[in-house]
Amino acid sequence: MDQSEKLLMGIENILSVASDLVDEVARLKCVEEECKILKEKVFMNQFTQAEKEVFALAIDGHSVSEIQDILHKEECTIENHRRSILKKLNTPSMTEAVQQFLNLHQEPSQKLIRTS
Repeated sequence: MDQSEKLLMGIENILSVASDLVDEVARLKCVEEECKILKEKVFMNQFTQAEKEVFALAIDGHSVSEIQDILHKEECTIENHRRSILKKLNTPSMTEAVQQFLNLHQEPSQKLIRTS
């Protein structure tokens, strides 16, 4: 086997390894997406269905009065759900509650930077 044949075999081997790495990265991206979905489900499972509806609208940036209009519920009902959500998350405001939810999608290194 001459030098050029060895070189070609080496290149083929590198291309095969590169292809395997591309496949693995694609697989890991799917796993990462599944993990994000599971984190959201676990987070939201602590709420009742009514609280989930209120919180989902809060995540979308709606105010209490907008949530009241969208869900066709009394303000006191929405406020009760809001208070319950805040109590379950041990946070003083809906803004911080939404931030907790959004933090689920940060990489661990990003979380360390934000808390430092």
